[in-house]
Amino acid sequence: MYKYLFTLFLFIVLFSPTPCQSVSEKMIEEATITGIVEEANYIWVSTYGYGIWRYSKKDAKWFVYSTKTGNLDDDLFYTVAVSDKYVWAGTSEGFWTLDRKTDKWRKRKFAQGGEWGNWIRSLSYDKKENILWIGRFVNLTRLDVSKQRFYDVDLTQGTDLKSNNIKSIAFDGDSIIWFGSESGVHKYQKKKNYDDKSAWSYINNNGRGFNGEGEAVSVSDFLITSSNIWFATDEFVTRDQPGFNLGGVYRYDRKLKWDRYYDGNGLQANGVFTLERTGNIIWAGLYSFDKDSKKEVGRGVALIDRVTGRIRKMDLNQTDIATAKITATYFDGNYIWIGTDNGLYRIRISNPLAQWSAKK
Repeated sequence: MYKYLFTLFLFIVLFSPTPCQSVSEKMIEEATITGIVEEANYIWVSTYGYGIWRYSKKDAKWFVYSTKTGNLDDDLFYTVAVSDKYVWAGTSEGFWTLDRKTDKWRKRKFAQGGEWGNWIRSLSYDKKENILWIGRFVNLTRLDVSKQRFYDVDLTQGTDLKSNNIKSIAFDGDSIIWFGSESGVHKYQKKKNYDDKSAWSYINNNGRGFNGEGEAVSVSDFLITSSNIWFATDEFVTRDQPGFNLGGVYRYDRKLKWDRYYDGNGLQANGVFTLERTGNIIWAGLYSFDKDSKKEVGRGVALIDRVTGRIRKMDLNQTDIATAKITATYFDGNYIWIGTDNGLYRIRISNPLAQWSAKK
């Protein structure tokens, strides 16, 4: 009953055909938002062009690390992660660490992987194990935070180099970690040592995985629930390769069944930047790949009912969001934070029902 009312609430607010007071609030101007993470007192945001931003939930104020503020020598970030002692951020030219005690940043370059090996595209911190996982364009890296030691993991499958181009990371409870690549996904069983080959398994689109669709599958994001794994996938199709990366949102029942949501059954586009969940609603930030310009064109947000599978397009005109290119999303229990190529927004959707139904 509670989940039904919460879904009805979202429907009324986001799909109402009549003009209403905006439900959104703009938090950062102009910047392209690449990552959003939360800790007890702060929201941290990585941007491409404007550095790293920290929002105090207590004071409702921002603090910025950037070249403009003079406390960081880079502005072009793809990802961010936090612990109680450190903040980590990734660029295309190396790995940055903020020591929170000294409030100083330092940069590291990786020896393996060459120039492309220093493109840091995803970061995810395992608080229980005190391990940071670093997804690089070449190789996955495991940082033992307490020892400050880095260990590289080559996940190349046969001759498929794209299987070692890491794009996304997601924790599946306390026992499994998923790593998305430009050619399939890797599943790691945490109870085993990371250098034990039996700890790893691999799923791509050869065979039943991803319904065997497309020439390759590139995984940009995950959404984990108890019964399903949801995969956001990239669209990359050209006139010469019309079936290369078909894109869409895939739902995997952890056994054999794969369901695909795409423009043929309700999505307004096939490229998917990001996934997030509020109650029974999955928010998908979409794009289409333009075959002529070779660019990603934003197509807004699709809201998928994870129980019924029903898809609706979010009406951005009912918000202050002035762009259709949604690049990052995060739900903190009160607000859905929506990162775009032109700033950061948040929409308050909480009430006692929302907080109850947001629990996984």
